[in-house]
Amino acid sequence: PSADALYPRECLTMQDSQPSPSTLPATPQVAENDSLSNQYAAIDLGSNSFHLIVARLVQDELQPIDRLGEKVQMAKGLDAYHQLDQAAQARGMACLELFAQRIAGIPREQVRVVGTNTLRAAYNRMTFIEPAETLLDCAVDVISGREEARLIYLGVAHSQADDGDRRLVVDIGGGSTELIIGERFAPIELESLHMGCVSYTEKYFADGKLSPKNFKKAINAAHLELLSIRKKYRKLGWTDALGSSGTIKALHELCQFDPTGPQNLSLLNLNKLKALVLEFGSVEEIQFDTLKPDRAQVLPGGLAILIAVFESLEIGTLRFSDGALREGLLYEMVGRRQHEDVRERTINALIQRYHIDTEHAAEVEKTALYCLEQTPFSADKYRSLISWAARLHETGLSISHSQFQKHGGYLIQHSDLMGFSQSEQLQLALLVRGHRRKLPLQDLEQFRPMRRQVLMALCMILRLAVLLNQSRLPEQVPEVQLNYHEESLSLIFPEGWLDEHPLTLDNLGQEAEYLAAVDYKLNFS
Repeated sequence: PSADALYPRECLTMQDSQPSPSTLPATPQVAENDSLSNQYAAIDLGSNSFHLIVARLVQDELQPIDRLGEKVQMAKGLDAYHQLDQAAQARGMACLELFAQRIAGIPREQVRVVGTNTLRAAYNRMTFIEPAETLLDCAVDVISGREEARLIYLGVAHSQADDGDRRLVVDIGGGSTELIIGERFAPIELESLHMGCVSYTEKYFADGKLSPKNFKKAINAAHLELLSIRKKYRKLGWTDALGSSGTIKALHELCQFDPTGPQNLSLLNLNKLKALVLEFGSVEEIQFDTLKPDRAQVLPGGLAILIAVFESLEIGTLRFSDGALREGLLYEMVGRRQHEDVRERTINALIQRYHIDTEHAAEVEKTALYCLEQTPFSADKYRSLISWAARLHETGLSISHSQFQKHGGYLIQHSDLMGFSQSEQLQLALLVRGHRRKLPLQDLEQFRPMRRQVLMALCMILRLAVLLNQSRLPEQVPEVQLNYHEESLSLIFPEGWLDEHPLTLDNLGQEAEYLAAVDYKLNFS
C-alpha cells in the first residue's frame, strides 16, 4: 500500500494556526525582514510523534514561527527482533514529505534532524534513515538517550526564568523517559530510562483491557526502572519540577479538576485521573473532550509511568514546560554558530580525564589541518572532526602503550559524549582507532561509500600528521606539499629534508605498506 493509504496526511496538525496541510504554500510566505537565511529548523523523529519547529533568529533571540506535528507511532512498528516494519517506515516518510516542503530553502547548516529511542533500537534503521536523508537533503542524527536528555533540558531551561534554582525535568516519550536535574542551562544529572507511553501501553495493556491489575503491573515496572536513579536524585534534590512534551502536556490538561483555576500536576490528581480512565474498561473506549484519539491510545502507559515517577522521586507538584527536545536543538544550533559548542567542552573534558599531552596534540592538530587544506575535504565539519581526533589520538595511552590506538577508539566509542550524535561519535572513534598501524577496514564498512571515502582520507591525513610529529619537536615538521587523489596520495618534502630525517623516511615506507594493503598508493619524495 502507498504511504498515503497507510497514514493519511490529514492527521498532520499545526499547533499555531492549524491550516489544512493541503493548503500549505509551495514556497513559505515570509515577511521581508524574515528571510530564509535567518530561519532555523529542528525535526524530532520521536517514537510516538514526529515534530518540526521553525524559528527565526532576531537580535540573537529565537522566535518560533511554525510548528508541525504528526502521530507516526514508529514504536508500534518495532518487532521483537528490533526490526522496523514497512508500515511504520511508510508513515514516517509520508510525514517527512510534508516537513521537507516546509524547510525548503532554509540553509542546511541551520536544519537539524534527530532520531530517538525507536531509531536507536531498530537494527534496520538505515533502511529508513537513508531515504529520509535524501528527502530532507540533510543528515539524520540518531542520538543517545543521555544526549536526548541534555537537549531536552536545554529546551526546557530556555523556556524558564534564569533564576538559578535547581530543576528536575521529566519527559515521557514513546519509547523512553528522560529525567534531568540541572541549574540554569547546565545539567547536573542526566538519565534516559527504557520506558515510554507507547511501549508500556503495548506491554501492560496489550489486550486493550483497562484494569487495576494492569495499571499496578505497569506502575511497578516503572518503579523498577527508577530504582537505579532514585537514591541519587533524591539526595541531589530540586526546588522546581517540570514536565515536557506531549504525554505530560495531555496529562496536565486532563488533571484540571479544580474549577477555581489552573493546577500543576500532583500525585493526587494523577490517581483521580487513573480512576476515571479505569471507568472506560478498554483503551479503545478512552475519550475525553481535550484528548485527541491517537493520544488516548497511549495514555495508560504514560499515566502509569508518571505516577511511578511521582511516587519514586517523591515529587510534590510538577509544572508543564513548552520547551522540549526540538527547542533544545534550535538553541544548540545557534550556540554552535556563536562558538558555544558543547562538543568542545566534551573534548576538553576527555583531554583532562585521560591526561593527554596537550602540546603534542596541538602540533598534530596543526599539521593535520595544514594537510587538510590541500584536499577537497576542507569544509568546517571535516576540520572539526580531524581537529578533535588529533587532540584525542593518544587517549588510549592512559590504559596501555601496547595497541593504544585500539584502547582510545574503544573509550571514545563507548563513552557518553555530550553534544555528539552516534554517527559523529563512531567517526571520531574510527579516526582515533586508525591513526597508526593497520587501518580499521571492518569499522569503515559500517559507513556508506561516500562517507567511507571521506573517512579514509581524514584517517590518512591524521596518520601523516602523527608520523611527522613523532619526534615531538615542532620545528622539525616541514611544509609538505600534498596531492590527494581517490586512489593515491603524493607528498613532496623540501629538497634534502628526507635525507636528513631517516627515521621519518623509514616510517613513510612502512606507511606505504599499510596503505598498499588496502590498494592505496602513497608516493613521497
